[in-house]
Amino acid sequence: MKNIMDVVIANDITIIDAMETIQKGSLKIALVVNYDMTLVGTLSDGDIRRALLNKSKLEDKIDSIINKNPITCKVNDSKDKILHVANSKKLYLIPVVDENNKLIGIEDIDELSKQLLRENMVVLMVGGLGTRLQPLTNDMPKPLLKVGEKPILETIIENFANYGFVNIVLCVNYKAHMIEEYFGDGSNYGINISYITEDKRLGTAGALSLLENRPNKPFFVMNGDLLTNINFEHMLNFHENNQSTATMSVREIETQIAFGVIETSDNRITSIKEKPIQKVLVNAGIYILEPEVLEYVPSNEFFDMPTLYEILINEDKNVLSYLNNGYWIDIGQLDDYKKANNVLGKKV
Repeated sequence: MKNIMDVVIANDITIIDAMETIQKGSLKIALVVNYDMTLVGTLSDGDIRRALLNKSKLEDKIDSIINKNPITCKVNDSKDKILHVANSKKLYLIPVVDENNKLIGIEDIDELSKQLLRENMVVLMVGGLGTRLQPLTNDMPKPLLKVGEKPILETIIENFANYGFVNIVLCVNYKAHMIEEYFGDGSNYGINISYITEDKRLGTAGALSLLENRPNKPFFVMNGDLLTNINFEHMLNFHENNQSTATMSVREIETQIAFGVIETSDNRITSIKEKPIQKVLVNAGIYILEPEVLEYVPSNEFFDMPTLYEILINEDKNVLSYLNNGYWIDIGQLDDYKKANNVLGKKV
């Protein structure tokens, strides 16, 4: 995504001022926002040209000539979805907004279409026993179970490769030889795959201490039993733009309390809410870490990712959440596995 601050304008400026911004921004378009960065619309060279031909003056305000219904994409939209929208609408630029229509950035479709190879490492935790998926995992590690026409792990790897992340590390344990035989060195996928073998259970973060080549850039860590269409590039942009030490992908879920909830003040009941629905954020199992974070991971010991985040929070590091409200399934149990296959059009 391109930085947007050079092309952001308010809707109460004049046409001549907007023209100057568009000229300096070199994108042939300006993004119109209100005071809290909510996207109001767009203004292009063409919009201004048509306004002047219709007798508007350079000193007129732009509010009446902006496009107030621009085509946008969401920050969690996948690369493929953004490209599909752009191609179908013949667009070369698309503003990116969050779930509240706050402006995040702008996608240059020509650049997005190019396969930019990224140096950032991706570490996938795929050593679990998969006991909750037995008997399916009696003879096969969970990452090799097929969802649709291919194994879970193959889909994850291809999703990262689609965004140009080609340096993959697989942390393996249970039936590791089957995973290594299936994926090899990654050359069949146009990527580089290396392996860390856990001789004992190390949790969701402990295997990071075994990395032979420590990263010098922010790197991903992801559980190997997740299927999601999260935009990995947008998540990395968020992490870097906010100078985060550790970013955690989160999901918002709703839970209904089965009882009436009583609110009190000094023993006096102030309200009764019958079976209210509460919204909470939960860990979605995708992380971006700065290389310095590895100093907090104990060597070859069981260590979970939530524990690492708690340490970083206590150290007053910049620990951020990144909302993933797109497609996401944690394949932890048989029902989840069946759900994932049903979504992809194949019954089990």
